[in-house]
Amino acid sequence: MSLQADHRNRPVAAGEPKAVVRRLIDEVINGGLLDLIDELYAPHMAPAARRWIAPFRESFPDVHMEVVDLVAEGEKVVGRFRCSATNLGPWRGNPPTGRRFKQVDEVYIYRVRDGRITEAWGLEDNRSRERQLGLLPGR
Repeated sequence: MSLQADHRNRPVAAGEPKAVVRRLIDEVINGGLLDLIDELYAPHMAPAARRWIAPFRESFPDVHMEVVDLVAEGEKVVGRFRCSATNLGPWRGNPPTGRRFKQVDEVYIYRVRDGRITEAWGLEDNRSRERQLGLLPGR
């Protein structure tokens, strides 16, 4: 069994739900290691995850997702995150702005079975992200 430490330095087994989500944030979202998507997501989820993570990282290559809270109970993990990045590629049909958004709140709920993410649901404050990027009409 592989162990890693969570943000409170408590050893966490690598296949535990919380550790899987932490790897997603640290290694895939922040680190850009997209090949790990197939390892961290169940086969039926990996293509969809790749379809949103890869283009987001292309639009925001310096993305940093800060883990504010990460709570696990059984197979479920709830994460509260703050996301910051610079818009250097097209996003949602808009050309790159070169502007940076900071500390956009996001909340996700994941289900992890057998060491892989099998479900994901989330809310992101895209209005704040768009406002900071100058993408809202009249701003």
